Amino acid sequence: MDIHQLQPVIISAVMLLVVFIFIFLVRNIMSYQRKKSEQAQKDTSQVGFVVDTFHELVSKLREKERELEALRSLAEERASSVELYNEDIIQSVPSGVVSFDQDLKLTRINASALKILDMPAIKEAQLAGRDYAEVFKSPIREMIREQRIVERAEIAYTGSSGKRLWIGLTLSPLRDSSNSVIGRILIFTDLTELKAFQSQEELREKLSNLGEMSAGIAHELRNPLAVISGYTRILLKNVDASLKPAVESIGKEVGVMDRIITDFLSFARPAQPLPGRIDFSGLMENCFVMIREAFPKVVIRADISNLPDITADEVLMRQAISNILQNAAEAMPDGGEITVSYSCNFTDFTLSVADTGHGVPDNIRDRIYLPFYTTKERGTGLGLAIVHRIIDAHGGSIKVDSTSAGAVFSIIFPVSLVVSEDRKSEKQPE
Repeated sequence: MDIHQLQPVIISAVMLLVVFIFIFLVRNIMSYQRKKSEQAQKDTSQVGFVVDTFHELVSKLREKERELEALRSLAEERASSVELYNEDIIQSVPSGVVSFDQDLKLTRINASALKILDMPAIKEAQLAGRDYAEVFKSPIREMIREQRIVERAEIAYTGSSGKRLWIGLTLSPLRDSSNSVIGRILIFTDLTELKAFQSQEELREKLSNLGEMSAGIAHELRNPLAVISGYTRILLKNVDASLKPAVESIGKEVGVMDRIITDFLSFARPAQPLPGRIDFSGLMENCFVMIREAFPKVVIRADISNLPDITADEVLMRQAISNILQNAAEAMPDGGEITVSYSCNFTDFTLSVADTGHGVPDNIRDRIYLPFYTTKERGTGLGLAIVHRIIDAHGGSIKVDSTSAGAVFSIIFPVSLVVSEDRKSEKQPE
């Protein structure tokens, strides 16, 4: 077969080869494009996954942030609530609470502390940052300065207005949550009323024991005194005129001794009260008249027009009030003023007698109700002792407050002795 015969076969073969190569290239190109498309889709899918994951994380983070913010707000609210609660407790307790920093400057002081220290008009903010020595007096000032640890102490203290106080206190280091010392804390309580009550009880027991023991002695003294008085009267009738002044002096001294014994017996064996309704205003006016006559230099100021009636023994009550007024007048030998006032609440009725005399010194204040204790030249020392027994027999008490401006005696009766308005309107038996 010649070349001419093979030529169509060769052309056909070449054409087939070209077609085959073309198909192969197209398939490869299409396969490459498909793979490339799949890779692009895969890459796009991965990017989307990353983006979606990022957005999900951001969303969760924001949600956690909101939860943390809510928790923070709740914690702050609880902390504020606890702080306010602690503040309410500190401000409500009847004890005084004062804290100091390391330099002993005040950081906190509650309302009770200001009240006990007799500084109710001063605000806490006015004392914040002040040095301890500017606020406290002796002996608390020395305790703070020496940084003592006081578990329990009872001390006498003088308030800002000069009022005498009894204070029970503790003084200790102030520590933080890590137990580090950050200052000092002082906690104290007003024991004045408790001490007064204890003193009254002790005095009542002493006077009772003394009265029982000495009543017999006074009675035995009166018998020989009566004999002396009788012989004195006989001597006056038979003695020479030149000796009569001496005998009369003996008689006068016997009279003085008899009056002392009478007063002492009144103290030792006080009469049992015979209670009845008393026009207290009228009783006080009668006492005022006697004091004005005996002490013309003394001015009495009193508004007793609305003084309530009380249920008490009129004779004993007149004796007690007269002794109190006389004691106040004798404290002002050059004249002065006596101011009488009263107050009444749900538990007590208080009658106060204030003078402008020399006052009662602290060192004798606890002894003025003891029999035969007196600072007067010619006093028997039984006046206030008898007053104490009379007031005590009526269920009351008596206390004294004293400053350089004078003394104030307060007679405190139970309010049950006061005649109510309903009972006042009732017609009394004639």
